[in-house]
This record gives sequence, C-alpha cells and structure tokens, in this order.
Amino acid sequence: MLSLDEISVRYGKHLALDRIRLSVREGETVVILGANGAGKSSLLKAVAGLVRADPGGTVAFRGVSVAGLPAHRVLEAGMALVPEGRGIFADLTVEENLLLGAYARRARPKERETHGLVLDLFPKLAERRRQIVGTMSGGEQQMVAIGRALMSAPDLLMLDEPSLGLAPVVVGELFEALARVRRTGVAILLVEQNVKASLALADRGYLMEVGRIVGEGSAKDLRGDPAVQRAFLGLAS
Repeated sequence: MLSLDEISVRYGKHLALDRIRLSVREGETVVILGANGAGKSSLLKAVAGLVRADPGGTVAFRGVSVAGLPAHRVLEAGMALVPEGRGIFADLTVEENLLLGAYARRARPKERETHGLVLDLFPKLAERRRQIVGTMSGGEQQMVAIGRALMSAPDLLMLDEPSLGLAPVVVGELFEALARVRRTGVAILLVEQNVKASLALADRGYLMEVGRIVGEGSAKDLRGDPAVQRAFLGLAS
C-alpha cells in the first residue's frame, strides 16, 4: 500500500531523515519505535506532505507517487494524519470537528456512513456531539482527533504519539479503539512511545535511531528481542 524508498529530510543543515525505506501493506498495522529526536514525526510529516523530502527519494501509495504533493492532495489519495498535539479546533463542537474531517471530496459520498462508524467506535463522542472540544479531557480530545481523521475515509491512518500525556486507563481505552479501527480494514502507521501497547496492536515494527531505520521485524519478534526489551521495555539483560 505505502512504500518509502531513500527518503531524506533536512531542516537547514540538520539531517532529520537519512535514506528511509519503509512499507505498509493493505490492512496492516505498523509501529515506528524510537527515542525522542529519532525522526519519527518527520517521517509521518514527509508522508503526509507537511514537510518536503530531498529530491531522489520516492513515496508511493498504491503504486502512485505522492512525493512532493501538498497535504490536501495526500489526504485525497487516502492517507490521513492525526498529528502530535491533536490539531483539533478547540472552539468548535465535537460534531463540527467531525464534519470538517469530511471536507475531502473522497469522503463526501460516504459521509453519513462514516459518521455512524465513528460514533460507533467512540460512543463518548455520540453522547457529547454538541460539547465544545476545548472543554473535554485529553483522552476525549484524542478521540475527536482520530474520529475527524476517519471522517476523511482514509485507507491509511497515521498517528503521531496518540497516547502522549494520557492517563493509563485512558491509554487502554485508546488502544482498544485503535484495535476496532484496525478491524474495519483501515491500515495504521503508528508512532508511539508506549512500546508494549503498540507492539500488542501491530503486525510489524521498525526501529529508528537518529534519522535511520536500524531494525525491523514482526511485532512478535520485536517483543522477544533482548535489545528491544532493554532499550524500550526497561527489562534487564
């Protein structure tokens, strides 16, 4: 579905991504693991069209190049990003945020169906459709952000640190919701610090360090890898 080859991103003289190669298959959930500053967010932004990659690399979605396209055209191609910090419209209601997510042309024919799916996935949003989003808890706001992204009817949902700053019980609810999203057939590309929860959800994973992919494997293999356990799961060697 998604294929990145030799993708590099620079901010001035700083090399944030160095010749990244990565893929996501149809319906697959893939997690990207790495410390802060490893380049994970830059990778998602490069895919989403929010930062420009160096010439020479390729980003292909279902065999069609999307490298260099502006963000709204990447969205129309079928990829939606839930950014770190959520990016919600805090002064608008839950319903207004969701309806804005359906602005993409690809979303309009199935807007009512998708709206029902989102409210089924997140029952709290159904109860609070008229609530101003800025008055909601962090976990509820994250549900709004994910719901808004789903309203664009994406084939690939990208999430950047969705559990950041959330209480453990809310993190559990969030990953249960993502598991339900996965069962709808939507592919997921996830950047997440909660390694244990994300490897329990994912099919495969990539390890990043200072802008490079330094390892990859099935989620099962990564959970059992002693180096991953020491680096990310806090287990002694």
